[in-house]
Amino acid sequence: MNAVLSIVMLAAGALIVGAFILWRRGVPAKQPALMLLLAVIAIVNVLIWTLPGSGGEAPLDQVQRANTE
Repeated sequence: MNAVLSIVMLAAGALIVGAFILWRRGVPAKQPALMLLLAVIAIVNVLIWTLPGSGGEAPLDQVQRANTE
């Protein structure tokens, strides 16, 4: 699961860089904006999985603990 989250973050970074490059080349603003939106969604998904909730444990930790039991 850690590898998947790492790949998602790398993809989000690539999307941000790609959106900036497309924007600088004068591509219609819709395409870079959609790329940025997808990057934000990916980052928020990673944050949801990794940040601890009100119980003090992150969902990722709960899944990993359940798999070891």
